Amino acid sequence: MFDPVIAPSGTLLGLLQRGRGDGTLHALTAPRDEALTALNHCVLRDPRNDWQVENRSLYYARLYLDLNGGLDAIEAHLFDPEDILDTDEARTGLALAVLGHLASYGRRDALELLRRYAAHGTNWAWALDELALRDDDAGLRGLAAHVLSRFPAGAEGDAELAAVVRDSFEPRPWRLWAEDPREWIATRVRAAQETGCFDRWQRQMRPSGPRPGWSVRAVFEWAQQGLDRGAALHVPAARCLTAVAGPEDRPEIVQAARDGSDGARCTALRYLADAGDPDALDLIEAAVGTGSPAVVEAALDAFERMSGIAAVDRARGWARRPDPLGAAAGRVLACRGGAQDSELVLGALREAVRGEGPDAPTLWTLVDGAGRLGIACAAPVLRHVYRETASSHLRGRTARALAATDPSFPTGFAVECLWDCEESTRELAARHAETGDTRVVEQLRRLAADPAEEAEVQTAVRSRIGPDASAV
Repeated sequence: MFDPVIAPSGTLLGLLQRGRGDGTLHALTAPRDEALTALNHCVLRDPRNDWQVENRSLYYARLYLDLNGGLDAIEAHLFDPEDILDTDEARTGLALAVLGHLASYGRRDALELLRRYAAHGTNWAWALDELALRDDDAGLRGLAAHVLSRFPAGAEGDAELAAVVRDSFEPRPWRLWAEDPREWIATRVRAAQETGCFDRWQRQMRPSGPRPGWSVRAVFEWAQQGLDRGAALHVPAARCLTAVAGPEDRPEIVQAARDGSDGARCTALRYLADAGDPDALDLIEAAVGTGSPAVVEAALDAFERMSGIAAVDRARGWARRPDPLGAAAGRVLACRGGAQDSELVLGALREAVRGEGPDAPTLWTLVDGAGRLGIACAAPVLRHVYRETASSHLRGRTARALAATDPSFPTGFAVECLWDCEESTRELAARHAETGDTRVVEQLRRLAADPAEEAEVQTAVRSRIGPDASAV
């Protein structure tokens, strides 16, 4: 899947792509055709940088309801010939998830569209999972023959079916079909279930990786073998060293951290850092200066895990370095520094935004640190990150930091956060938004009454308006 192209934050499309609450508020006052065009663009061209963790489906489904939007564009997208050519589930996943939410709100057209796609579409398993949560037994039984026809009778087809049943996200359809009155359906599904259970048992019994009796050198060799295959195994290898190594092995481990193979060096650095070894920090500094990219990454990660006083003191000395170790030091201080480190954390935050932009991965930790330390003068840069980032998770963390640093948050961003795509951000807003704004009261009532809303959000709402939302 290609990286999404995100429109400027000041446009309706840009707001909706980011999942910001202001996107909904602007869409409801914009010309309806313009709003629906932007909404369809988002649903058909998933704007998320990480579609597996960022939420958008409920946000977009609610806007379809508010705009009374039709589903013709989604239908055309799902049944486009491209569906056969591009089998990546990310192409249709967001649209199917939106249809699932619309079906839960009683949109019969969404339910029927999901059924059709489950019967004939490439990403049928996702559609089936959505239906498993919303459809009745009769609707699911009607799909059994369509789904099983995808797996021709025979050893290969039966093995594929067993794998699908074993790995299914929602087991309800398969359990229902195992009791289907049509014997050929029930027999095939029960056989697939039994095979899947056996496969799972075999996986659990099959040994993998280091075992008791391995030497330190064997663990290093295993880590290097993984690296040669493109698999980073230094973290589990470091855990193995904890079980395998004794005090007499320390010189060998220190030597590996200094100039061993990449796999051994990554493993040794992680092990020594986790153990709080007195030489770990010097070895990490040397690795950042002389190691390969894999070694540098492992060294920085090991450093950021260290929680002792020595690591924090060293971070204070490294924080102004114009290199990856300096950036890591800023993150360490953001996590574990004290009030005296506020200036260094603020400097790291500003430098990250200037140098890498509002979506820099390092901002996640630095934003949290600004909030934890209550750095009031960080509010302007935090507001910039909030507006511009394409990551709804980073925006949510930034909102939490603003709640701790910006006195205007309850009457400002907290209001729009009530419409945000992330439930954790809506929960934060429910606790902070100033209820003197009539929009806030109306949205709190809606969230309290919405059966699709997360329990944590509704708990936060009740903490503000009481169990009876109509009493506000």
